[in-house]
Amino acid sequence: MGQRKASRDGDRKVGRRALLIGGTVAAAGSAVLARDELARLWWRTPGVEKPRKEGEVDYAGARWVAASEANWRRADRPDDYGIDMVVVHVTQGSFDSAVKAFQDPGHRAAAHYIVGQDGRVAQMIRELDVAYHAGNRDYNERSVGIEHEGFVDRPQDLTDEMYEASARLTARICARYDIPVDREHIIGHVEVPGTDHTDPGQHWDWEKYMRLIRRARTSPA
Repeated sequence: MGQRKASRDGDRKVGRRALLIGGTVAAAGSAVLARDELARLWWRTPGVEKPRKEGEVDYAGARWVAASEANWRRADRPDDYGIDMVVVHVTQGSFDSAVKAFQDPGHRAAAHYIVGQDGRVAQMIRELDVAYHAGNRDYNERSVGIEHEGFVDRPQDLTDEMYEASARLTARICARYDIPVDREHIIGHVEVPGTDHTDPGQHWDWEKYMRLIRRARTSPA
C-alpha cells in the first residue's frame, strides 16, 4: 500500500480510433451510419464520460465501498488506456484499516479491490478509473490493483479462502480485458519499475495462485 501523489490529467481527448471511425463515417456519406456511430461514441467527446451508476461494481462477487476521490483519477478505460495487467498487493494491515486508508484523501493511494482473509471482496474504485496503487503512472493507467489483507512476513495471513476469492476475481478481470494468464501480466507490486515496495512478499505462493486463476478461467462464471 501507499505511493507518492500522482498527477491528474483531466483532459479527455478523442481517441485515434474514434477519429478514424469518424473519418470513415464522413466518407461514407450515410446519415444513418453517422447517427449510429455518433450515438455509440458520444462519450469520447472531451468532457463527456460513459454513463455510470452509483454503487455499481464490475465484479459480481464484490461489495461497493467508495474510496476517496483524491486516491484515484477518473478515466474511460479501456478506451483511453488499455488494461493489460493485474498488480497484486498485500495491505500490511487489516481489511478494515485498508478500507479506512483508501477513504482518507490524505493517503493519496488506493487499489481497485481489497480481498479479505475470509474471502470477502470490496471494490473501492471502478475498473474504468485509474487507481493510484502501483507507484508508477504508466502501470497505474494500464492495470487493475488488488490488495490482500495481511502482512508480508506472516504466511498464515495468506489463507486458502483469500487465494481462491482473489483468483476468481483476477480470472474475471483477465477474461474481461483479454489479459493473458501469465506472470508477465499478473505481477506483484514489488515487480513494478521504480517502486520501493516488497509486497506481496516471499510467502506469496505464485504457483498456487496462477493455478487457481487458470482453473477459475475454465469454470462457469
